[in-house]
Amino acid sequence: MNRRNLLRSGLSLAGATLLASNATGKSLIQAAHTSTSALSGRRKLGGQLEVSSIGLGVQNMSRTYQTTIPARPEMIRIIRAAFDNGVTLFDTAEAYGPFECERILGESVAPFRNKIVIETKFGWNIDQNTGQRLPGLNSRPEHLKVVVEGMLKRLRTDRIDLVYQHRVDPAVPIEDVVGAIKDLIAQGKVLHYGLSEPGPQTIRRAHAIHPVTAIQNEYSLLWRGPEEVIIPLCQELGIGFVCWSPLGVGFLTGAIDENTRFAPGDIRGTEGRFSPEDLPNNLGLLKLLNSWAARKKATPGQISLAWLLAQKPWIVPIPGTTQMAHMLENTGADEVKFTTDELTQFNNELAGISIHGARLPQGVLALSGVEAPPKK
Repeated sequence: MNRRNLLRSGLSLAGATLLASNATGKSLIQAAHTSTSALSGRRKLGGQLEVSSIGLGVQNMSRTYQTTIPARPEMIRIIRAAFDNGVTLFDTAEAYGPFECERILGESVAPFRNKIVIETKFGWNIDQNTGQRLPGLNSRPEHLKVVVEGMLKRLRTDRIDLVYQHRVDPAVPIEDVVGAIKDLIAQGKVLHYGLSEPGPQTIRRAHAIHPVTAIQNEYSLLWRGPEEVIIPLCQELGIGFVCWSPLGVGFLTGAIDENTRFAPGDIRGTEGRFSPEDLPNNLGLLKLLNSWAARKKATPGQISLAWLLAQKPWIVPIPGTTQMAHMLENTGADEVKFTTDELTQFNNELAGISIHGARLPQGVLALSGVEAPPKK
């Protein structure tokens, strides 16, 4: 069930009514900020790379959470419509597909390639000829350089604006990784680089060799872990911060409730925060979002994105979607603004809500916050 159908239905959340009636749901939809004017907000990552205040993630455009395969022509249409609506930051990775999402993005943005920022990621152990996923990670310099050549072909471009190490490789010193990236920058094949879900000391070591433009971590109202160490470190070093899963894999839009059951293969079904034991508690966050959505004449997802934008001027969320209406709704969040007093009130109410359950399966979670081995 998508979030709009959910809003229309007036489902009950943890014993508290999310929407009093179909009319209430429709009023929220009608109030959503989906302005016909293009997204005009701009932010700088690392103080130099200018991007739209809200980007677009294309991870699910080759396979959704529910394991369905979206129609490729429609995905291309959404990406091009996002650009027409002011989006200039597009996020993908070699692991998405693998390879297929880079191909979809490359085809989609070819007509306006020079007007946008493409960011992609390397680091998983993927056979570059077959696309077969092999065990573990692989950020060895010689492999990285081969990966980038493949990325350039799939993305139909001569340079990658921002390339991330998708996860820190515990077998490869970050000095070797950044050294290889510096070579690629010197060749003009990469313009900027970043790290995803790294340990803080690895960020410092990388930044000392060559300035890190952005860190990409999960960050949302559902998962605020980066506030403890990573975001303050980004502020200290002048590094931008890009939020993946800024809508909590759909939870913050109201698309998940206590009756939700996930399809086989849907990773959300393995996340503790959505377990039958923890989900009823976490739905308290949805109650807060719906209250503020009504107050601000927006949707819960827009409130969630607007809150992220209000945290720091160098934070950029990259919500993904496979539906045109959701893309327009997400970009409309740039028009939702909190006053200082509203933000204080929202945060005070938020402080009374605790989220229970792990954000990822343990095997995946173990790959976050890893420190690269020392250079010998």
